[in-house]
Amino acid sequence: MISKGTLREIGHIAGADHLVHSNELMADYATDGTRLEYMPEAVVFPADRDQVSKILMLATKKGFPVIPRGAGSGMSGGALAVQGGLVMVMNRFDRILSIDQDNLICKVEPGVITEYLQKSVEDLGLFYPPDPASLDVCTLGGNVAECAGGLRAVKYGVTRDYVLGLTVVLPTGEIIRTGVETMKGVAGYDLTRLIVGSEGTLAVITAITLRLVPKPQAKKTMIAFFPDVDSAIRTVTNIIRAKIIPTILEFIDRACLDCVMDKISIPVPKKAAGMLLIEMDGDQITVDKGAEMIRHVCLMTGCLYFEEAEGSREAERLWEARRNVSPSLLALRPHKISEDIVVPRSRMPELFAYLGELSHQFGLPVPAFGHAGDGNIHINIMLDKDDPKEVENAHELVIALFKRLISMGGTITGEHGIGITKSPYLEMEIPRPGLELMKRIKQAFDPKGILNPGKIFCL
Repeated sequence: MISKGTLREIGHIAGADHLVHSNELMADYATDGTRLEYMPEAVVFPADRDQVSKILMLATKKGFPVIPRGAGSGMSGGALAVQGGLVMVMNRFDRILSIDQDNLICKVEPGVITEYLQKSVEDLGLFYPPDPASLDVCTLGGNVAECAGGLRAVKYGVTRDYVLGLTVVLPTGEIIRTGVETMKGVAGYDLTRLIVGSEGTLAVITAITLRLVPKPQAKKTMIAFFPDVDSAIRTVTNIIRAKIIPTILEFIDRACLDCVMDKISIPVPKKAAGMLLIEMDGDQITVDKGAEMIRHVCLMTGCLYFEEAEGSREAERLWEARRNVSPSLLALRPHKISEDIVVPRSRMPELFAYLGELSHQFGLPVPAFGHAGDGNIHINIMLDKDDPKEVENAHELVIALFKRLISMGGTITGEHGIGITKSPYLEMEIPRPGLELMKRIKQAFDPKGILNPGKIFCL
């Protein structure tokens, strides 16, 4: 419980205009992409790292929780005040501090919108590849905290592959810098990698040094429909086996296609059971050659229809289906549980066969789409949460799914993180000794347990 006196101290640190504690004003900060709701006791908007430091020192002294928050677009409940306390919103940290074209790095504050950074560096002929689906609203600090992925991960990797260094404030108030501003650096433990993906449980990020790459000269978008899931997934494997690494290699199953049919302007063959959306980038010669090889692989694997976009407007038309999938699925049921599991690419046919079994066994639609190029598939368990039987079946379905994919060498989350939604299942993947080690690391960073408590590890 945060006392009135403590609230006055927080207001003195950040300014009274940057502290709110009425339910009406805090409502937007009580939820996130999960649509779960936990009302905080107060919300603060610090302006600089010194204010963050003073607030965290006060929290450690008084013993109240602090929950760092970016845009609130996370899908695992990582920014929710599950134990009350103070939500610390980082949206005033919104500056691109520098872009170094000679060394291909940039320095940013955590509140910078991901898409804004991408456009800013692309104007200079540079490229920041990570592209989570919410890139037009999500912040770079949130991306780092969750180690966000995105559609381009098959070629370019994920957020951690671009974070060179951080400035962070520890829960006890110390300000430290981790990492380097160079392409190499192995001095001491890699604290940067430890903090990336730690979901706001170890430190509050106040500045980020990111690696950039040259902007690709050209890109080409293609779409292909297949008569069954096996042929579509086999095509993914064959493309990679042919030593072609597309920028994007997305899969959408028939259930998803049925939901978006009336919202897109591309022809969907009646017999199509799956669709691949493929994009190549690089120099023009490489892109043209790769696109032709992809066309050949698709046709050899039984493709029903193949189309290559001519120009950006045509490419945008092909993207319609992928962008409309997630919201359109609510036509099947009023609610959904979204899981972002990953399996080795070679085992995706086994995964999709098992999804069909699970759907039949539990009587729930289980449409799937996602990043087939890296085996990261978004499983959507559609249900009516007002029906207790469907809720129970959905829970049992998740457990069965997680058991199978772990036996396949997969993971229960590829990009959404653990937060609170997956914490009950974490021990299925990480044995108890590993979890105990993680808890000791948490204790070393946060001896009073004030920073984002209740996340990752079960309450």
